[in-house]
Amino acid sequence: MDSSSDTHSRNRCAACYREFNRMEHLVEHMRVSHHSQHDPRCGVCGKHCRSLDALRDHLGIGSALPKAGCARLFTAQGCALCLAFFPNAFALRAHRAACQLSRGPSLSQLTRSMSRMGIQGGSHGGGGAVAIGCKMVGAGSDGTLDVCARVCVIDENEVILYESFVKPLLPVTQYRHEMTGIRPEHLRDSGTTVKQARKRVEDILFNGEQPWKIRTARGGARLLVGHGLDHDLDGLGIDYPTYLKRDTATYPPLMKTSSRLMSNSLKFLTRSCLGYEIQNGGHQHPYDDCVAAMRLYKRMRALKHSPKGEEKGCIRPPPASVVEAFPAWRQRELERMSPEELLSMSKSDYRCWCVDD
Repeated sequence: MDSSSDTHSRNRCAACYREFNRMEHLVEHMRVSHHSQHDPRCGVCGKHCRSLDALRDHLGIGSALPKAGCARLFTAQGCALCLAFFPNAFALRAHRAACQLSRGPSLSQLTRSMSRMGIQGGSHGGGGAVAIGCKMVGAGSDGTLDVCARVCVIDENEVILYESFVKPLLPVTQYRHEMTGIRPEHLRDSGTTVKQARKRVEDILFNGEQPWKIRTARGGARLLVGHGLDHDLDGLGIDYPTYLKRDTATYPPLMKTSSRLMSNSLKFLTRSCLGYEIQNGGHQHPYDDCVAAMRLYKRMRALKHSPKGEEKGCIRPPPASVVEAFPAWRQRELERMSPEELLSMSKSDYRCWCVDD
């Protein structure tokens, strides 16, 4: 019994702490798990988790089956929003004031502030990322076809660069007024066509670069942040390179534990990661969605995953395939390595946003 236990501990994954009967099984686990320094980690025991949802389950935040020891310590010294662990309760209290955010200003407040400062919506602003949010109305015989009727673009400082109602190309059969606040007169009185809105948004995104050039080199083109970006861009007819998109609906650490193919809603992510509520019914403005997505992006971008003793980690993008990290022709050599050595070779299968900073 003791011998078997020793064997299992020697074949224990250094990241997720799973134990295997044979070393070759651990090597195969490392091939498919893509553990890396970018994984969300428990600040108490150091366990790597696949997503923030999985880490919350481990720490007992909204879970009925937590890791008892970790959950007890984390309750006293951990932040339930960013999931950071602190050496004492005093440090935690000092951190909480900055970690829990409040809802951004209303559009009317922001518009008055911009008017006093002489800022006009639609300016390109400086560099950095921008966030986009769209509100859709229904077209088609049953009103289920989404068409863009309002668009908002903000910069990293949450200042509106462009905001407008948009006249859809198809007749609107369902305005969804209870949620969007959009009425027929808004679209009838708006002089902005889909083509004009697309041109304004593209001017902000390309930031002076030629459209053909950003396919191979970023140059002045800006990173685009949002939640469900492909849906919003399709509504405007914009094609933007994948490597310049930062989508909070498809970023692995923010996705659901149950499946990599399922995303958490922006409402849930805002509540669980930022500490305030959005989309509570009534007339929802795309500005609120833009602000929430940008804050989520900036919070994830600010995470530091550098190995101990190094200031700058996470420099290289993930390998093109798992074969580069654990090639089959090195199988015997890999089986002689320690779990820690295997972990040091492992790479994530997504590009971490920390490399944007």
